[in-house]
Amino acid sequence: MEDKRLFAPAVARNREAIGAVIDRIAPEKGQALEIASGSGEHVVHMAGLRPNIIWQPTDIDDNHLASIDAHRVAEGLGNILPAKCLDVFSDDWPVEKMDLIFNANMIHIAPWSCCEGLMAGVGRCLSTAGHLVMYGPYKRGGDHTADSNRSFDENLRSRNSLWGVRDLEAVIEQAEMNGLDLQEVVDMPANNLCVIYRKV
Repeated sequence: MEDKRLFAPAVARNREAIGAVIDRIAPEKGQALEIASGSGEHVVHMAGLRPNIIWQPTDIDDNHLASIDAHRVAEGLGNILPAKCLDVFSDDWPVEKMDLIFNANMIHIAPWSCCEGLMAGVGRCLSTAGHLVMYGPYKRGGDHTADSNRSFDENLRSRNSLWGVRDLEAVIEQAEMNGLDLQEVVDMPANNLCVIYRKV
């Protein structure tokens, strides 16, 4: 039988650091949503940290959805639901109210309207006092935080002029427009950030 699991090398490098942030702010039990789960490696790692949190992985790509479910089955964790297709541009996400939402490495490999759709959907679906955690590279005060991020940004924009490393302040503003307050910015490996918001 074909193994449909995908593996992203970056996950092996960052999942421990991301998991530590998630474990620190996650409720003892509840419902969690991962948006753009990709290979599915992050969600199986996070689900292993808190067995009383039920994770709903999502993506828009069929190959990713197959990989997520293959990882879920391989790990045998009972607190990960079958992957669902979720388009952040939709006004009707296929999920209930969530206590925690996680999104990694998406808004820079997409047009800015994707960030707008993400924040609008999180504003609708996140429970009051719930948290949104976003992981990835950002500019701060309009400047890159490292030469490697500058090079990465140039590469992204050469591939698609609508892509690029986002200004943290612009993302925070979009979050605030949808009822999300910035709580904390955590420095992460490889010049990335975890940005934590709380629904008010």
